[in-house]
Parts: sequence; structure tokens; C-alpha cells
Amino acid sequence: MAAPALTPRAEPASLAVIVDEITALAPHRQLLDPALVAAAARAWSANTVRAFLSDLRLWDTWCRRSRVQTGSATANTVAAYVRALSGQDLGSDAVRATGERAAATIGRYLVHIGWAYRMAGRDDPTAAPLVRFEHKAARKILGVRQRQARAIRFKGDVTDLDGPSAGVCLATLLKACRKDMLGARDQALLLLAYDTGCRRSELVAIEVDHIDGPDGEGAGTLLIPRSKTDREGEGALAYLSPAAMKAIKRWREMGHIDRGALFRRVETYFDGGVRTVGEGALHPGTIAVIYKRLVRAAFDKKLLGSMSEAELERWVKAVSSHSIRVGVAQDNFAAGEGLPAIMQAYRWRDAKTVMRYGAKLAA
Repeated sequence: MAAPALTPRAEPASLAVIVDEITALAPHRQLLDPALVAAAARAWSANTVRAFLSDLRLWDTWCRRSRVQTGSATANTVAAYVRALSGQDLGSDAVRATGERAAATIGRYLVHIGWAYRMAGRDDPTAAPLVRFEHKAARKILGVRQRQARAIRFKGDVTDLDGPSAGVCLATLLKACRKDMLGARDQALLLLAYDTGCRRSELVAIEVDHIDGPDGEGAGTLLIPRSKTDREGEGALAYLSPAAMKAIKRWREMGHIDRGALFRRVETYFDGGVRTVGEGALHPGTIAVIYKRLVRAAFDKKLLGSMSEAELERWVKAVSSHSIRVGVAQDNFAAGEGLPAIMQAYRWRDAKTVMRYGAKLAA
């Protein structure tokens, strides 16, 4: 059975870009240890590579606006950057051009900047006590609580799991799906995402051969060869309900998908009619777009009760590719499942993350 990585390693082109970025930062544009840079880039996931390069470019832009050569940046330069990112020191043009960031994002920037300088053979300006104190001060100002994706539970924010569904929920989004090929894909995606709690990178990497079943009761299993918390490819299995298996079968038959990526782009004409099905997998960023589109479709079909347009916009803004995963955690808490069981079933390693998802439900 094929087992491609769900968080693919950096492509050769990305490796070359990283080497170029670090080389430009190195003294006399000469790397002291080119093997270190290449090894780090190969070890990182594609998401880490993208974040690393993006963060370095933001830092370079800050240095240029501050009239500082990136290679000559000091702890004072980094400290000013942290103050700008946390909404302080609004007196300079460079600061006014820098948007405020969350505390966790600032921390990530500092980690990547530090790595870049060390790999370039320079002193790490982020390691100075001044920077550590400025980062601590920024965390106090901004707070460390991270914004959470709005949960999409199976029946919504209900206390009686046997009662009717309410508001934005999986049951409503399933009803909002179209009756054509696009709707078949969306229904299969929703049900599989809920059954497995897959992250967006895991969803788009699912291939036909990863699904086994149905068994005598119509259920199946999904092989997840690699995930965000399983970089070495130990793999995991997830349960697929009979409803999910039926939806997957319908989507495959309508899309003529016999092998390769399960979830693909469905191209439509300007009038909304289905044109064709793509060959490759969906982009990870598409998952949130699909969820948001279905929330709007549910509103247009009068499936969300008396929800106002203002509340709709708040919902759409808060929905992310993680919303169903958060909803799965909350539904499991509501059903009385214990923390260890939830973590094992949905491949969480950090208990604090899961408990944060359940905090609103508990309140």
C-alpha cells in the first residue's frame, strides 16, 4: 500500500531558496557549514520551510525600513522589532508599517531568525537578555491565549446529543451541500473530516489506497501514513463510519476516481454547472474555503434559523480548516469520553491543546 507523506519534505527548489537566504546572511556570503543548512531544510516539513522563508523576508523588510543591514543587526534591532510587533513604539515609519502580531507568532519569528543567524555563522541577536525581556513584556501586553477556531460540532452547541441540530453544525452543512458532483465531494470531505479529526494537511494527502473497507457493517478504516505529530511515518488508523464510506463511494463514482488523490478540485462554469474534476489533490488552504462556502450556502438556504447577516459574517470569519477537529473534541467531551481516549483517537500529543478546546464547552 502506498504511503506518501502528509507533510512532505522540502522540494529541491525550496532547498535552494533556503541555501540562498542563509548564504546572503553569512559573512562574505560564504557558509561555514553548507551541510548544516541543507540537512536542516531536508529535515523540516514543507510547512516549516514556508514559514521559515516567510519570516526571514519579513525580518529583512524590517531591517531595510530601519536602515540596518540584516547581517549587522544587533539585539537592539531585534528588541525594536519585538516592540513594533506587539504594538509599542509607534513613532517611526518602520514601526507604523509593521502590523501587530500574536504573542505566539512573535515567538516563532524569533526562533526562525535565531536559526538563520546561527546557520549563517553569525552571533544570534535573539539570544540576548534584552530580547528575552522584550519578548516577555510583549507576552504580558498581548496575552498568550491563542485565538481558537470556531468549532463545528455534529449537531451544534447542544447539550442533549440526542436532540435536534441547531445553528452551524456538521448536520446543517451536509444539508447545504449541492446535489451534484461538487456536493458529493463536499459531503465526503465533511464526513471523513469529522470521523477522523484529520488536519487539513492530512485530508488533502488522502489517497484512494489509504481507505480499507467497507466491512460487514459498512464501516471502514483510513490509513494516515504521516501527520504533523508523526514526522517519521509511524502511521495511524482512523475509523470511518458507514455514512462516510457511502459518501466516499458516491464521490468516487461520480468523479471517476480509481486511484491517486481522493479529494480533488471540482471545476465549475460561470453558471455553477460542473465542468470537470482535477487530477491532483486539493491545496491545504482550500479546506477552510470549502467550510466557509458551505456556511454561507446554509444561510442562503435558510438552514440557520434566525441568524443575522452580521452573525453570519462573524461565523465565517471564525471558521478555519481546524473547526471540525475542534468540534470533534468538544463532542467527545460532551459524550463523556476521557482525555486520554480523545488524544489517542485523534492523534493529539499536547493535553493542553485538547483541554483548551473543551474549555468553552465546560463553561
